[in-house]
Amino acid sequence: MFFAGLFAMYFTLRSTSGEMWAEETAKLNFPFALVNTIVLVASSFTCQMGVFAAERLEPRRRGGAFQFTRWGMNEWFILTFIMGAFFVAGQTTEYAMLVSEHVSLSSNAYGSAFYITTGFHGLHVIGGLIAFLFIIGRAFAAKKFGHFEATSAIVTSYYWHFVDVVWIGLFLVIYVLK
Repeated sequence: MFFAGLFAMYFTLRSTSGEMWAEETAKLNFPFALVNTIVLVASSFTCQMGVFAAERLEPRRRGGAFQFTRWGMNEWFILTFIMGAFFVAGQTTEYAMLVSEHVSLSSNAYGSAFYITTGFHGLHVIGGLIAFLFIIGRAFAAKKFGHFEATSAIVTSYYWHFVDVVWIGLFLVIYVLK
């Protein structure tokens, strides 16, 4: 519901400020945002691979580091964490680029809408990254990896997939529809 409210805010402001929206969206770096989006969406796949390993009750790899088919939950979740951190770093870089173009939270309605929607999404991504650290730490600390630990991993994946779906919506609205 929170993100629905943010989308409503974005569309309302866009409908009342069309000319400004055209000027400001021209400053977006679509190829950069597309690569960042691809990394985040791909992280949903690595996350799901970690869930499959957790469901098999395999917290750690059973083979070499490059035998991906034998990776456990931890390896897949660590890769997911790295990809999520890459996304957050990309967002931070994009914010810096936009600020240099004089698009800030307080510059105008577009800046406010852009930073509030993408910023709250970024905070949710950071929350997911923290959750992955807890799940990985719990798997290392557990004497026996069981259904309790696997269930925690699965629930964390639901959150991560939700964050990815929300970003796809934001990406389409902010970068594609402009």
